[in-house]
This record gives sequence, structure tokens and C-alpha cells, in this order.
Amino acid sequence: MWSDTPSGRAVTAIPSTNPFAGIQDGHTLAEAIVDTIREPLLVLDKSLRVVAASRSFYRTFGLEPHEVEHRPVYDLGGGQWNIPELRVLLETILPQQTVMEAYEVEREFSGIGRRSMLLNGRTVFDAGGARPLILLAIEDVTERRAVERKLAELAEEKETLLMEVPHRVSNSLQIIASILSLKAQTVQSEEIRQHLQDAHRRVLSVATVQRQLQISKNLERIEMGPYLSRLCEALAASMIAEGRPVTLEVKAQDGTVSSNEAVSIGLIVTELAINALKHAFVDGRAGGMIAVGYEASPSGWRLAVSDDGVGLPDKVSPGLGTSIVEALARQLEARVEISGTSHGTTVSITHGTIAAGLPAAA
Repeated sequence: MWSDTPSGRAVTAIPSTNPFAGIQDGHTLAEAIVDTIREPLLVLDKSLRVVAASRSFYRTFGLEPHEVEHRPVYDLGGGQWNIPELRVLLETILPQQTVMEAYEVEREFSGIGRRSMLLNGRTVFDAGGARPLILLAIEDVTERRAVERKLAELAEEKETLLMEVPHRVSNSLQIIASILSLKAQTVQSEEIRQHLQDAHRRVLSVATVQRQLQISKNLERIEMGPYLSRLCEALAASMIAEGRPVTLEVKAQDGTVSSNEAVSIGLIVTELAINALKHAFVDGRAGGMIAVGYEASPSGWRLAVSDDGVGLPDKVSPGLGTSIVEALARQLEARVEISGTSHGTTVSITHGTIAAGLPAAA
């Protein structure tokens, strides 16, 4: 470059911007790159003979340069690279696509045993488009695959255990419920019998959630329709066994809630059914109806339990059942509304917002 100075014009040298200017030629650079790559690498000519190999290739497969260079790739290591999948890659896929990534093969290699290898191939050409070369990178993923298999086995074991837990819990709860029911039949005190029967129904409520988890593919969400139907069937059976011919009717829309929410909702239904048995049918009638309804929308859900009993008394004294319902509703961040006439009572539990529409007991 020329520049003006007080004594005249001078030439200034500008450093080259080519980072490889100090290297004699491209061949030297290519050899340096191949030699320093950490993973096994082969450079093949168009006849699939080895032009060069990385140090990692020699180290990994226990071969010497004279056993590799200028030899057909399929002859390396006594023919251990004569792999059908490799032939497909080199002879069929690469000529059509020029690039192939993550082509996995599994093979028994002398000295290192059975290994899983990922093959990555690329066809490269010189500036004139002649003398094509194939770069074949080889990644040993044997240990990675072993870890993946182990993780998959652990995940399967965990899934099996998670599926087994509801079954074991359900069986335990059924045993407890049976003990409570048997005990209720043997005690002399009517008050104690009533408490035991109430406890029996509460245990049944939780056991129903566990049974629903058993048959569900999703351990986190509960389908409300089948769940409420099973729960009310169990409650109705216990009422019939106690000589209380009350019909339980379920009308539930499709929808899911978390397993924790399902437990709380089931306990609410149980408490309200217990309250209806105690207070709604005290006029000497032969039977009665308790209707359980559930509806859901994207913004919320509503549970309603209605009866066709005598309606609300003039003064409602809060008992254990009412307190439990209110406490469970607070856990669900839901509102409790009670309405009644001389033809029955309806208790609604609403979470979020949802339009009115649940039927009362007929």
C-alpha cells in the first residue's frame, strides 16, 4: 500500500487476513484437522479406499496406519467393517444425498466387543468438482444407549409401582371400611353405630378415588363421570345394607380434575349424602331420592347434591358434616350455596364461573 511521507511516498506492508496463510497448502491443513479430531474419522476416496484416518480411529479400534491406509474400508480389521448398513450408507444414500447424519449400526468389533456406532457421512469435492472424497465420522454411543436403556427400565419400574400404589391403598381402605361396617353391626349404642357408619362411608369415598386411579391411564387426573357413578353406587349399597332404601342418581358431564380435587369432591358428596340421610327423610316415608350432579366448563365446575326430602328446618345448626363440607370447599377455593323448599334441599359447590343448569332431585 502506498502512503505519503515528508520524504516522499513509501510502501506499507499489510498483514494477510487469511488465517491459514502460514500453512503450506490445503493438504497440510486437511491432515492437521483429521489428526486432531477427537472422534474416529475416515477419509475415503471414490473407490472407498482409506485416504486418511484420525488418531482416534487407530486408538479406538486398535489398528495401525499400515493396516488402514490405502485399503478398502470393508477390509479393515479383518473385514469387521464389512457391515450391510455401512454399505447402504456409502453406496446408496451418500451418492444420492451427499450428507447422512446419525446412521446407527451395532456390531461386534475385535478387541472392544459389541458396540453401537453413529455414522455421519458427507461427500466433498475439490474446486473443480472432481476427485470426490467421503468423510466418515464414527461416534461410539454404546454407553449412552446403555444409560438410556437403564433410564427406560427405571421409568417402567416407577410406572409399575405408581400403578400398584392405588391398588394397595384401595385394598387397605376396603379392609378398613369392612371392619367399620362389621363393628357398626355389633355395637349396642345407636349413636356409636351412626358414627361408625358415617366413617365407613367416608372411607369408601377415598377408596373410590383409588379404584378410579387403578383403572385410569392418567395417575394425575380423574374422570368425574365414572368416578361419581362408582362412588354413588358404593354409597347406595351401604345405605341398602343399613335398611335405608334411598336412591342415588348421578348426572355428570365429562370433565377431569386432579386426584387431590377428586378426593375432596368425593368427601363432599359423601358428607352431603350422610346429611340427607339424617335430616331429609325424617317424615316416615319408605324411600327417597338423592341426586348428584356435576357440570364443567373451561372456566370452572359446579357440584350439586339435592334431595326430595322435607326441606330445610327453620333453624339450621351446623354439625360435623356441614363443617367438613365448608372446610373442603375452602380447600377447593369453591363457594357453598344452600337452597331449600318444603320439597327438598340443594347444596351447590361452585369453583370458578359456570352457568346455571344442574337439575334438582325429582
